[in-house]
Amino acid sequence: PPPFSYGIPITLEQARKVAAAAEAEAKKRNMNMVIAIVEPTGDLVYFLKMDGSNYASIKVAQAKAVSAALFNRPSKSFRERVAKGDLSPMALQGAVASDGGVPIVVNGKTIGAIGSSGGADDDISQAGANALK
Repeated sequence: PPPFSYGIPITLEQARKVAAAAEAEAKKRNMNMVIAIVEPTGDLVYFLKMDGSNYASIKVAQAKAVSAALFNRPSKSFRERVAKGDLSPMALQGAVASDGGVPIVVNGKTIGAIGSSGGADDDISQAGANALK
């Protein structure tokens, strides 16, 4: 993997913008999502739980965001490795082998990550992350 390049951690204002874009995409798809935004350390900056979303999605969205932030790669990359028979990601503390965790990159530097859960997770998270491009 390329070397990690972290920037100044995501601000609350930026996190709100990311969450709003993800929520808009979820509404467009008629999905009730949970959306978590974290800084590069994996610590929560912003959290959004849409009405009618699954309670299990609360922890799942946060775990996906933490995975993407700590490992500086989409959580789906771990799922893809596991699907090919490589179980090594299962031994990495904090790695989540499921779509929906996406690093938030601004000017080539990771400033945080977004995790979502509730349906079309990767597309919803990517829509959020794209809000800062």
